[in-house]
Amino acid sequence: MSETAISTDRSRDDLDRLANLAEDVIRRARVAGASQAEVAASIDTGLSVNVRLGEVETVEHTRDRGFGLTVYFGQRKGSASTADLNPESLQATIEQACAIARYTEEDPAAGLADAALMATEFPDLDLWHPWSIDTAGAIALGQRIEDAGRAHAGITNSDGAGVQMGESVSVYANSHGFVGRERGTRHSISLSLIAGDDEGMQRDYWYDSVRDASRFMDARALGDRAAQRTLARMGARSLSTRQCPVLFAPELARGLIGHLLSAVSGGALYRRSSFLIDHVGKPVLPGWMNLVERPRLIGGQGSGVFDAEGVATRDSSLVEHGVLVRYVLGSYSARKLGLQTTGNAGGIHNLIVEPGSGDGELSDFDGMLRRLGTGLLVTEVMGQGVNTTTGDYSRGASGFWVENGRLMHPVEEITIAGNLREMLAGIVAVGSDVDPRSHLLCGSILLERMTVAGE
Repeated sequence: MSETAISTDRSRDDLDRLANLAEDVIRRARVAGASQAEVAASIDTGLSVNVRLGEVETVEHTRDRGFGLTVYFGQRKGSASTADLNPESLQATIEQACAIARYTEEDPAAGLADAALMATEFPDLDLWHPWSIDTAGAIALGQRIEDAGRAHAGITNSDGAGVQMGESVSVYANSHGFVGRERGTRHSISLSLIAGDDEGMQRDYWYDSVRDASRFMDARALGDRAAQRTLARMGARSLSTRQCPVLFAPELARGLIGHLLSAVSGGALYRRSSFLIDHVGKPVLPGWMNLVERPRLIGGQGSGVFDAEGVATRDSSLVEHGVLVRYVLGSYSARKLGLQTTGNAGGIHNLIVEPGSGDGELSDFDGMLRRLGTGLLVTEVMGQGVNTTTGDYSRGASGFWVENGRLMHPVEEITIAGNLREMLAGIVAVGSDVDPRSHLLCGSILLERMTVAGE
């Protein structure tokens, strides 16, 4: 039997075991007096190898287990967890959760999601692709990646290449009678390099992340990409303080959308710590922009049939023609706001930022540079200077100065600043150069203007 078949059989056995344990623990919690109960259980298996300068630095095999129980006594809640699935540990977990619930304050918003919202269909979303690579194979792959990067003239050192294989099986069950099973794989390869000369040193990296290892970019191509990015940063200098258009590379552009998501998520809204309170039905992006959630995208990085509460997921717009049409809610935050869950307990699923522009034209990355004309291309941001309560944005950055659509020289030691409300409203275009390595599917984003602080 192949390693892939063995892994698949083991995953089915693990799911059966977790589901049986979850149902039994829920039954016992009800016997102990809980009016409602839910269990989230998982088993994660992985291999991680790091290679530096051709030598093995670390090899790590993992098999982690988690079992969390939440009980409700009316509207009083208690939670406990364990990594030990033995009967004695599970019994102690039940007792601890029930003891906590008996002594907590009532919370009118507490409780399971509505039973009528539970998922009832479980289509295969093609998320399970075991990678039959052993330690020796992972080491050899890491060495090939690093060798390709180090072969470039000007590369003087390496922070190492990484190869990670991961498999996860999980069960969510609750006292509505819902039992949901999920399994998925995530694999990654990466390389970080250093270039140096008499003028100084620069570091950069590249990586790939996939569910199916057969979809990895070529090892040599990844090494080449990491080296090219590192060498391109040589000779970086600062800029004088100015205002100018700013283009965020795709891998950073999704961060801007992430800030929008944080501001329209239930926790920030019911705590009144968002710059987008009471914005449903109001413009938050330019009128040509659309954001659509597609939770059941085949093979998607964020795909799932149900959310963290068992609520069925479904395709749904978040922003239509620039207007926010809903928030991002689980059942608790929805109740706090007097609304209904949007099936987003645990987060968003495959949010697609549709490419486009005010003039209706689509642009790849080179086209986005031409749209930028003269301004700043940002390829790295640093620091935590984002306040989603006020919308204030100020972060260290590096990238490239662009003139007439052409890269002129690398830039470092600058700060980019603005306010998210104006930044989001000032998006000029979203590129078709979508970065597929995330559950936020977004191309590069061009902003009309930001303050760039330097020398």
